[in-house]
Amino acid sequence: MNVIKRKDRQELDKKTPSMPWYVEKFINYKLPDLSPSSLLEYVRDYETFFSWLMAEGLTQAGDLKLIPLEDLEKLHMDSVDHYKMFLAAHKAPANSKTTISRKLSSLRSLFHYLSQIAEDDHFYPLLKRNVMAKVSIKRTHKPKDSAAKLEGKLLQEEEIRAFLHYVKEGYAADLAGNKQALYSYDKNKIRDACIICLVLHSGLRVSEVVNLNIDDIDLKKKLTYVYRKGAGDETFKTPVYFRSDAVDDLKEYVRQRDTLYHAPKREKALFLAVANGKREGSRMSKRAIQEMVVKYAKRFGKPYLSVHKLRHSFATDYYLRNDIYKTQEQLGHASPETTQIYAHLTDRTMAEAIDKKKNTPDRG
Repeated sequence: MNVIKRKDRQELDKKTPSMPWYVEKFINYKLPDLSPSSLLEYVRDYETFFSWLMAEGLTQAGDLKLIPLEDLEKLHMDSVDHYKMFLAAHKAPANSKTTISRKLSSLRSLFHYLSQIAEDDHFYPLLKRNVMAKVSIKRTHKPKDSAAKLEGKLLQEEEIRAFLHYVKEGYAADLAGNKQALYSYDKNKIRDACIICLVLHSGLRVSEVVNLNIDDIDLKKKLTYVYRKGAGDETFKTPVYFRSDAVDDLKEYVRQRDTLYHAPKREKALFLAVANGKREGSRMSKRAIQEMVVKYAKRFGKPYLSVHKLRHSFATDYYLRNDIYKTQEQLGHASPETTQIYAHLTDRTMAEAIDKKKNTPDRG
């Protein structure tokens, strides 16, 4: 189990006992099939829903854990509609249409289990009436819509080279006079450039970068091993190739890793950071990597860039040179439908490339 999933499992074990007994039963039923991360999202969604039930007076229970099944049976469609409006009105955390659909889908899974699978001692369903069976959850976005939102926000070939050069050299010029920032940059620039270069030449997710261990990198074969979902939400160690462009940066970082971050022998993580007050480096966090990329992106004049958009930048270029199925495999998408976003993005990219060619004088 990787680092993030281990933390999510601990959080799941902490939160589940505060849920009603039938939610615990559902979580235990799903545990062999779903990852701790997925189940933790379910529990958080139920926490939001049950708290809303109590606030709206739709249950007499004084504690979330004590909400009886009967209160779920008595819910009307009006109540579900009001809950939808509640989610849409409360933007913290951000409840986009996608998030609202996921929260409703979580509820539907629970209600389905209680009404169709779980039984009482007399072999009757635990839930006699399932209001969520009447709720249709529409797909909230299409690949074309996602592509439209990303247009103009990704790095193209020349910009990829320019951004990497800026991280390696140009950033220092912008810090002139700021000794503390320059010291931090000089210490971390090899690591930072390596992370950004690896994502831009492999399309790894930020969680996959965080979980990389030093032994997961094979420089000769130009591949790294990451945990990715297979069938049934199980995770498997999967080889993911990176381009030759990333090899030199990886070699340089691996060569200096122990010296720069005083890595203890027990520390297996590839990418390290030294926390304030500590002497030895430990695994770099997801947030630290995200903030690092944003820091360089803002100074570079691309404030909308993120680790995920670097992944999108790689994928768009990769799709231009390969087909949808190879791109799906490289990115670890469960379905080619998700990968279709790059078909729409590359349509635009190719149109721009043709326009550029038209404006280039014919030398023939």
